[in-house]
Amino acid sequence: MQGIEQFESELWKLADTLRANSNLASNEYFMPILGLIFLRQATNRYHQALAAIEAEKAAGKMPDRALVEADFTRRRALMLPEGARYDDLMKLEKGADLGAAVTGAMEAIEQHFQPLKGQLPKDYGRFDNEVLEGMMRTFDTEALRNASGDVFGRIYEYFIAEFSKQGAHDNGEYYTPPSLVQTIVNVIEPNHGIVLDPACGSGGMFVQSSHFIERAGQDTMKRVTFYGHEKNETTARIAQINLAVNGLQGSIRAGNDAITYYKDPHELVGKCDFVMANPPFNVDEVDAEKVKGDKKRLPFGLPGVNKSKRVSNANYLWLSYFYSYLNENGRAGVVMSSQASSAGRDEATVRQKLVETGAVDVMIDIRGNFFYTRTVPCQLWFLDRAKERDEQRRDQVLMLDARNIYRKVSRAICDFSPEQQKNIAAIIWLYRGQGDRFLALLESYLAQAIANGEAAAAPLGEFTAALGKLIELARPFASHAREPDPIGETWKELCDLRETVAGDIAAFNDEVAARNKAWAKAARDNAGLNASRQSLHPAAERCRDLTKVIDLAAKLAGRVVDVAVKELAARESDVWPNADVGRARKALESARAAAVEALHQVRYFVKQADWLQERFPDAKLREVEGLVKLVDRKEIEEHDWSLTPGRYVGVAPEEVDEDFDFEEALRSIHIDLQGLNDEAAGLAAQIAKNFEELGV
Repeated sequence: MQGIEQFESELWKLADTLRANSNLASNEYFMPILGLIFLRQATNRYHQALAAIEAEKAAGKMPDRALVEADFTRRRALMLPEGARYDDLMKLEKGADLGAAVTGAMEAIEQHFQPLKGQLPKDYGRFDNEVLEGMMRTFDTEALRNASGDVFGRIYEYFIAEFSKQGAHDNGEYYTPPSLVQTIVNVIEPNHGIVLDPACGSGGMFVQSSHFIERAGQDTMKRVTFYGHEKNETTARIAQINLAVNGLQGSIRAGNDAITYYKDPHELVGKCDFVMANPPFNVDEVDAEKVKGDKKRLPFGLPGVNKSKRVSNANYLWLSYFYSYLNENGRAGVVMSSQASSAGRDEATVRQKLVETGAVDVMIDIRGNFFYTRTVPCQLWFLDRAKERDEQRRDQVLMLDARNIYRKVSRAICDFSPEQQKNIAAIIWLYRGQGDRFLALLESYLAQAIANGEAAAAPLGEFTAALGKLIELARPFASHAREPDPIGETWKELCDLRETVAGDIAAFNDEVAARNKAWAKAARDNAGLNASRQSLHPAAERCRDLTKVIDLAAKLAGRVVDVAVKELAARESDVWPNADVGRARKALESARAAAVEALHQVRYFVKQADWLQERFPDAKLREVEGLVKLVDRKEIEEHDWSLTPGRYVGVAPEEVDEDFDFEEALRSIHIDLQGLNDEAAGLAAQIAKNFEELGV
């Protein structure tokens, strides 16, 4: 699905408008909405599975018999009973009790799928029929009816994130941003056995693990078993639905019996292949008397107890739990407060013991503004129990400072782009001696840059055509002799620039064709990839220069139209086709945006290749100032057992940017400006409402 970010945003605005019309708070409204998204996706999966079954019957690969639940389960779908499918509900007669019908559909699904029993929302009767129908039509567009599992899973995750923004979480609990979850998955690679998240929230760790496994061409449910703890029962319901909407199953315990501080509901100590979590940060209310006897899960002892007999800070309880749950080859990846890596006193003692096991593998610093509801920075901790027995690695920890790696999503939110996630993973690959994977990623970037260069020909051609059309429409009026002529100089510059644009585009296309021909013969070893990367720099520079020319041409065309209309009364002229010019101007702007984005994509992937190979020119791990360093235990001891990457990697040297990326700078400024405009509009609306309530 193209433009999914805009699509998600529009869906959210529609749903949020409906929320306002239902007079329900977001915490009352979000479960019904998530339930409808689940039902839409479950229906999609049902029809996709049914089509596959019918195709197999027709091909003689499956007997023509009555269908059973297992036929759908094998295809990661639910065998939805009649009347419980989204399209059935949308066909109800006008005036039917839609709330009762949707509730009945949820009840029927729970009866047919035991993991969802008691989890789906069933309070749709509270909605006015028109409000509920409008809400359901929001999720019944052609795009959503045909959306694949990956797209729908992302939409579902997006809605969970948006609801998370509605109010800050208490007790140090934050919704884990997908890019952090993906980074954890990329490092620990959870592709087999038991996967545990003892603070599972909405189940994002499980979903991302599934995507990782499926990208490798494997079946998640045949490879792993998911287990989770979640004390908040509503959040646990979301997790179960989130798993189901992605065609997954897992055992998630909820409520008081799932408070990880005091319970081990699945009895998984020493049994887990992978542990993933984003536990609450800096909790200081854990009853020390209740946990002090748990020697299995607290092998390093308590991290400190205050006068109230509470654990001073639970961060190291969590770290101890994560370590204890792993089997002898298990890996853990967790989000932690930045305070934990250098905390003193009793916490430092526990940290020392943990380091001395040899299991601490990788530490990654993350800048602030990654969480939706807090600006706090954090760190990613990675443990590897197999490393304890590796004489070469057990005394080393990889320190990676990723605080300068980010992209701006909004004025208040940052994340990692997919390529930034891959680049971080590539450093880990080099640390593990997997240079072949590093080179494969580098090769993929170069191949993508060349492919994008070829693909740019179409939008560049469309821009040329759109520019030519606007010029020819304006020519009868703009080329008319006048004295003085406020349009003459701009018109001449535009016509001359038209030829320049055509020539520059032809030169760019020739450059791309030459690079594509050379790429087919290029060696795929490190030296060959380095040569190919450098040979792409002229094409990348042409992208930059061509972008400036295209922007200037569009700007001049707009200026010609504005001067003609505002200063020369063009609309009153018989030779000025106003409606056609207006349409052509809009088409030109659309073509300009597409052409510039196409050129940006070429430069972008060349830059990703540059980022990797300039820092690791031999495709081997090395110390990079301000980014990464392999630290031994002696150095860690000298720093009071601190595991804060920034203390070891130093500060990145200031680079003289001879090719300042104005395009990226403008994107960032635009994001900030849009955020400020949205805030201003919100404040204006609130002020108006306040005045109205005061009767002013």
